[in-house]
Amino acid sequence: MTEPCDLTAVEARRLIGQRRLSPVELLESCVKRIEAVNPAVNAMTAMDVDAARATARDAEAAVMRGDHLGALHGLPLGIKDLEETKGLRTTWGSPLFANHIPTRDEGMVTNLRNAGGVVLGKTNVPEFGLGANSRNRVYGATGNAFDPTKNAAGSSGGSAVALATNMVPLATGSDTGGSLSNPAAFNGIVGYRPSPGLVPHERRGHGWNPLSVLGPMARNVPDLCLMLSAMASDEAGDPLAYTLHARTVRGEPALFHPPRAIDLSTIKLAFTEDFGQALVEQVIRRKFLAIVEACRPLFARVAHATPDVSGGDEAFEVLRAVGAVAAHAEKVRKTPELCGPNVHANVEEGLRYGIEDVGRALTRQTQIYRGFQAFFAEHDVLITPAITTSPRSWRELFPSEIDGQPTRTYFHWLAMAYYVTLTGHPAISLPVGLDEKGMPFGLQIVGPRGGDAFVLGVAAALEEAFAGDAALARPVPDIAKLKAAPPISTMPEFMTFG
Repeated sequence: MTEPCDLTAVEARRLIGQRRLSPVELLESCVKRIEAVNPAVNAMTAMDVDAARATARDAEAAVMRGDHLGALHGLPLGIKDLEETKGLRTTWGSPLFANHIPTRDEGMVTNLRNAGGVVLGKTNVPEFGLGANSRNRVYGATGNAFDPTKNAAGSSGGSAVALATNMVPLATGSDTGGSLSNPAAFNGIVGYRPSPGLVPHERRGHGWNPLSVLGPMARNVPDLCLMLSAMASDEAGDPLAYTLHARTVRGEPALFHPPRAIDLSTIKLAFTEDFGQALVEQVIRRKFLAIVEACRPLFARVAHATPDVSGGDEAFEVLRAVGAVAAHAEKVRKTPELCGPNVHANVEEGLRYGIEDVGRALTRQTQIYRGFQAFFAEHDVLITPAITTSPRSWRELFPSEIDGQPTRTYFHWLAMAYYVTLTGHPAISLPVGLDEKGMPFGLQIVGPRGGDAFVLGVAAALEEAFAGDAALARPVPDIAKLKAAPPISTMPEFMTFG
């Protein structure tokens, strides 16, 4: 029998509105799942179950009174531990903030609460979100939902694992160079990087820099669209939160929930396994090319093509480092012993660059962006692998090589995502079966500038087309096996970096 926590967000919200499911019943089912599975994976961190129960009781009373109900009414939420939550510990995965309890919600969390969402707890991250391995010295490591000895990716790793194991129906994420798509790909769920400004981010340190965005995570595309409908808004504190998301693409308005109905037979699809330059494991290439073959009969045209992203590694490295130095250089200078290896690496790298490096990076970013515009004049949508490797041990802080080729930096293995980040184009990671190692595979779907509603519609159509194929449908972790697994906290290096 299906437990309430196993319902999709859309179905749970419908049943709540019909008075067939109590928000209290749904919350207690999620709490029970967390108690049973979280020890094996360490996805959920700080929690205030009493406060969540009080909110759920209020939500139930509102249903019974016949009040107007928000889009997320009664749905438990996981909030990434990079996002401030009033009265609930927010640490950014750093010992410097191990006991930090915010006095306010950040704007996105406020929007989710106003839509009726029930904040149940925080989800684990790498320190300050720096890296794609959700480990820190406050809460320890997060294990993959399909194998807790393997990397859950990051920086939204806790959110991805909590979703994959049905601890919560919806969770938040954020992204600079793949932090929404990579953990989604590794854990068999959906992560969405929206156009910058669509989801306001008033705490972005460099307000006009489009690299960092907030976004939704869910188990399927309709659920994700439901959450996005509550997150998207305007906010004067974010200079990028203007009306880009209200643009029309292909002559249709930007609607987010339900996802737009898209006829794939009218769409011109492009695909690339590596953007012509990324290091991508052969196991990933083989799975991706099998997906391309499955796509051929669905689309009007399928072409092997890539926008020019040459110089993208260098540009992203410099621009990322500028933000890292601004945010963390003082911490490294004053409290080096409380800063982990990724924080030190980012600051040290950034301090090596000069103004000419920054100027070249900004110029190349603009050239890549303009190349994307020419590319999308010829193609409607682009698909790529979301990630470059199959999940490896979480004890490996990052892959130093891919199929024998050395990586440039500790985040070079995220290149498939960060090339897109440079342009600000919307991108989604869609779970598409397992790779030959038995681990989830994520398909990155990239849309045109401002084409959020369009790319979500394409993803929903593909998800539906693949749903009946065991090799292509979303994989599901073995919950019974996770319940019986030893706590991840007993594994060596759980609270350290080796």
